[in-house]
Amino acid sequence: MSLNLKTITNAIKEAKEKSKKRNFTQSFELVINLKDIDMKSPEGKIQERIELPHSALEKPNKICVIATGELALKAKKAKADLVIGRDELKKLAGKKKDLRKVANEYDFFLAEAPLMPLVGKILGPALGPRGKMPMPVPPTVAIAGLMKKYRKMIFVRMRNQPIIRCRVGTESMNEEKIAENVQTVLKTIEGKLKRGIKNIKTVYLKTSMGAPVKIT
Repeated sequence: MSLNLKTITNAIKEAKEKSKKRNFTQSFELVINLKDIDMKSPEGKIQERIELPHSALEKPNKICVIATGELALKAKKAKADLVIGRDELKKLAGKKKDLRKVANEYDFFLAEAPLMPLVGKILGPALGPRGKMPMPVPPTVAIAGLMKKYRKMIFVRMRNQPIIRCRVGTESMNEEKIAENVQTVLKTIEGKLKRGIKNIKTVYLKTSMGAPVKIT
């Protein structure tokens, strides 16, 4: 398999050509088919947060920060989409509808490390099944910089089958930027596999409603 940017860029161009114009901006999706994977082993349960060089979304990811004191103030200043303090967190306990709403509305969750036991107890049942359990962060973390990274992240998850699907861009994006995102995802996934590149069977690119184009 070639990770050559030119090869990936050519596949992107072909996928665009094969895709009919829609009345919305289509996303670009990467489909990685794996082989010789033991689905019961850690490599069969890949769950990975990947920071892309270029945001794959029309709008940045929505970030929820669960924190107190100075960290909460810094998160608000850095324009976190939602900041939940200890008291607000306790008020959510047992409110399934509200918990589902929070879990669905925000893409990534960052939680002050000392609050993690409480976060796990209250938010865990809603966030866990969605693969959105918060990343614990120390109270002294530079939250603005961390949020900037998470705005461009994607969450890659393998479910029951040896296939990984994820968004790597939109059709309005520069083709080389999409290709760099593809390269980043492939390198990350290879690093999680026992045999690396040898565990990758095929790789396809497609627009939301378009036909898949084989890269390799």
